[in-house]
Amino acid sequence: IQEPETEMCSSMLDSLNECMQLSGCLLDENQVRAISDEIKNVIIASATRKRDRSERTKAEDFDADEGELLKEENEQEEEVFDQVGECLGTLIKTFKASFLPFFDELSVYVTPMLGKDKTAEERRIAICIFDDIAEQCRESALKYYDTYVPFLLEASNDDNSDVRQAAVYGLGVCAEFGGLTFRPLVGEALSKLNNVIRHPEAQHADNIMAYDNAVSALGKICQFHRDGIDAAQVIPAWLGCLPIKDDKIEAKVVHDQLCSMVERSDAQVLGPHSQYLPKIVSIFAEVLCNGKELATDETTTRMISVLKRFQQTLPPDFLASTFSTLQPQQQLMLQSILST
Repeated sequence: IQEPETEMCSSMLDSLNECMQLSGCLLDENQVRAISDEIKNVIIASATRKRDRSERTKAEDFDADEGELLKEENEQEEEVFDQVGECLGTLIKTFKASFLPFFDELSVYVTPMLGKDKTAEERRIAICIFDDIAEQCRESALKYYDTYVPFLLEASNDDNSDVRQAAVYGLGVCAEFGGLTFRPLVGEALSKLNNVIRHPEAQHADNIMAYDNAVSALGKICQFHRDGIDAAQVIPAWLGCLPIKDDKIEAKVVHDQLCSMVERSDAQVLGPHSQYLPKIVSIFAEVLCNGKELATDETTTRMISVLKRFQQTLPPDFLASTFSTLQPQQQLMLQSILST
């Protein structure tokens, strides 16, 4: 992939990614090394082209027409980086921890992409690469936390919503798989997530995906780092954000997580004297009213089972007062579910 034309380079990386997805684990070590070396070459060549373009802007005869051309070239360059991220994502998902020796060699080229002097797209891609490493390699990825998690924390409040989304998603992954390594960072993570969730324009169309991912990450902190937070404050704040509706993938994850916690009769999730129960029932009702949009079939079945258990174990007047707070169509749906 020495092709100087960025469009051609991007197209070739896209084809390479398709080939890797098809061949999967059939690639041998030498082939993986060859691919990694070429990705490294692509990143180096891209950095060289960017440097050359930067020099061109300083020329005395630089004019508006050349400015437009440079803008177009920069956009094409971002497409190359996007494909680099896709290719590395495929390698990480395919080979998991056995890819890490190759990643160690590439990391010196990936970490500079997190710099403040880089474009938002470069920063997003570098964060997504680490997110994949943390998610797919789990314990084996802990050695990278010191390097990458500070960038995630900083980028969680980035001006760019795509960067924010990638960063808060990564915090959720680290909360889930980071164990004791992530524990000292929980306080700062909560603060950053709170900034995203409480932002006045958090649920604006441009920001909603970052918001949904921040809510999901908050839930993972509630689940995996309960003893590191003020649960009496954080859990009701999390419940108050549910259900999430725009990032359908995260919605299914977070609503399944809530269902699991309620199934276990988690006292802190139910609240003192079950005071959060009406909110939980309303979340379940809203999720169930959305059909397959916000929960998997399995989660839906479990939610119905939990509601039937509530019907059998809770005082009728408690359930009746909870139902009275719901929308009319939600009440009808729950009555229909609970009468079968």
